[in-house]
Amino acid sequence: MKLLMVAAEPREFSGVLKRARETRAVGLGAHWARSAKLGGNDVLLVTNGAGRRRAAAAVEAAVSVGFEPQTIASVGYCGALAPELGVADVVVADQAAGGAETYRTAPVSGGGRFLRGGLITVDHVARTAEEKRVLGANGAKVVDMEAAGVAERARGMGVPFVGIKAVTDLAGETMENDFQRVLRPDGHFDTIGILESGLRKPLTRIPELVRLGWRCARASRALGVFFADCRF
Repeated sequence: MKLLMVAAEPREFSGVLKRARETRAVGLGAHWARSAKLGGNDVLLVTNGAGRRRAAAAVEAAVSVGFEPQTIASVGYCGALAPELGVADVVVADQAAGGAETYRTAPVSGGGRFLRGGLITVDHVARTAEEKRVLGANGAKVVDMEAAGVAERARGMGVPFVGIKAVTDLAGETMENDFQRVLRPDGHFDTIGILESGLRKPLTRIPELVRLGWRCARASRALGVFFADCRF
């Protein structure tokens, strides 16, 4: 199968790349791209920054160079909306919502332990416990910034869509760091801006950054384990 996988940042694919073979860089109109073999699949991994619009553009960039996906996946980190979810839990979306639209997802099996639930896409970093409570009120289990953009393009192409995410922040947590303030127009977070903001409240923001880095590494590993043995 030809599988297109779209994420916001390359580190979201670090666990997948450790289990892939024949990996090589691919030049296309996106921030970063790699082709590889993963299990029995020919995969194209593309990242293009945070946000629905940039994720949709990543799909377009892949298709523009002649890649013809049989399944398109939105992959990467997410925030938990359901209190039962823990760090690095893998959630396979049973539907994806964004704005007024709801998108169907294709079946996924195998891949070790995972949970199923609704995924909602918003246009900003969901930072507070209260916002996550409101977003989850209609039953969604996780939130991200990209999946609906990928799903929209997949639906327009008539290609099956899947959303597979790993949790990095919990439903009951409010983040001290305001990542939305340091999100650049290119869809990437300003590292210097994050550090400068952290140093304004070092006793709370710096430990949170360290903890988040550790959680992201765990989430990436969990995604790698999942994709090494899943079937579409």
